[in-house]
Amino acid sequence: MESKRDNYESREELYSKAVRAGKRTYFFDVKATKSDDKYITITESKRRFDNESGKFSYEKHKLFLFKEDFEKFLDGFQNAVNYINGELITEIEEDHTLEKLKEVDFDSLDS
Repeated sequence: MESKRDNYESREELYSKAVRAGKRTYFFDVKATKSDDKYITITESKRRFDNESGKFSYEKHKLFLFKEDFEKFLDGFQNAVNYINGELITEIEEDHTLEKLKEVDFDSLDS
């Protein structure tokens, strides 16, 4: 008997975009259900070396994202990215401020 997951994975891709990022590749694929509802699969693929066989293999993780969840997913993703970027900017600004303080001639401030 065909499982629901097998049914989704066997769908024809309407759109596909691969993004290479270091040791990982992310695949963004748009597919459609039998009733023509569109959904996205996001696949993370990592190349691994198997010491026992002496061969490379690929470890894959797949996420199915359905249209009714797009907005909530994007909000959550954007909030996480903004949090990270905000922290990085804060750390950079703190480092920059510290460097500027080192350059101040405090003796000249009294005059």
